Amino acid sequence: MKIQRIFSRFLKKKKVDSTTNFNPQYSASQWSLIGLKFKDHNLALFGFFVLALLYISILFARVIGAYGPWDTTRNIYAPPSKILIKHQGKLHRPFVYKMNMSVDKESFQRTFTPDTSKPYPIKFFVRGSEYTWLGFIESDIHLFGVDDDVQVNIMGTDILGRDCFSRNIYGLQISLTVGLIGVFVTFILGCIIGGVSGYYGGWIDVLVQRLVEFISSIPTIPMWMALGAVIPSDWSNLKVYFAITVILALRSWTGLARQVRSKLLQLREADYVKAAVVSGTTDWKIIKSHLLPGFLSYLIVSLTLEIPKMILGETALSFLGLGLRAPTVSLGVLLQDAQNLAAISAYPWLMYSAVIIVVAVVAFNFVGDGLRDAADPYKD
Repeated sequence: MKIQRIFSRFLKKKKVDSTTNFNPQYSASQWSLIGLKFKDHNLALFGFFVLALLYISILFARVIGAYGPWDTTRNIYAPPSKILIKHQGKLHRPFVYKMNMSVDKESFQRTFTPDTSKPYPIKFFVRGSEYTWLGFIESDIHLFGVDDDVQVNIMGTDILGRDCFSRNIYGLQISLTVGLIGVFVTFILGCIIGGVSGYYGGWIDVLVQRLVEFISSIPTIPMWMALGAVIPSDWSNLKVYFAITVILALRSWTGLARQVRSKLLQLREADYVKAAVVSGTTDWKIIKSHLLPGFLSYLIVSLTLEIPKMILGETALSFLGLGLRAPTVSLGVLLQDAQNLAAISAYPWLMYSAVIIVVAVVAFNFVGDGLRDAADPYKD
């Protein structure tokens, strides 16, 4: 009896209080578990914050851009402005010097010399060129700028003297949104075609898979070039934008359709699917309400990894002159000014658009990898 009492006391000391040591993962939903695991992925969080910064910047592009995307100046191919904090050996609020341009009459080479006699401080929320924000808010307030008709060009200027920083911010609006719209079209096509192929099987599956194999065997760039060449030259920029989105989606849905098809081949034999069939549920409702939600997290991961391909596709088409064209501003259109080595060697700041594309694509890949690891139930 004495031994039994000692053993019972030992168990009471070791007993775990469920109210104090409760682990929220035990009752969390699938999306909550994915969110908890995603927070532990440092690179994914870094990529998420970078993308959040980029998309916030395109939302407030009219405000962040110091100048309009088509505002021209006399400072053609001006180098990036140097932001200084010392004037004549004394500390000063951030400022820039006025740049005086001179042209060599023999080589026509432009030289910019700073006028160090007077500093021009950088001010925030200054008045500049007028714009319409969100389509109905008229304003002329810009995030930063310099008074006295002196420009601050963080990324230099282009062949017409337009501010490259402002144009890159405007270019992000198209280059980053075309990926989202293209992925939406890809999601619809992939889920419908892949769902029908995997659920019905038989000759429908054979026909769809042969179509997928045919489209996948076509080289990507030549197919984009062929479809891009079909776009009429007299179309408006809005029509060309949506045409590019459809062109990118026509090539990207095949991979998603195969993933949906393989998952549905596994799930269509599940007991709950057979129960839905016996109860008289329609085929479309079974696919939409019972099968697709079962692996929706994997679809989102796949779509996240498809967005960088869409961005690179738009950039490639616009760079080759088959996609968006001037005066439309996108990162691919901006890279057209850097198509030869002479321009890059003389004006290297024209390649900043390529750096922004690399940063956006890498950030999307980080987020996609983090979502893939978080959605994997077998990965700790």
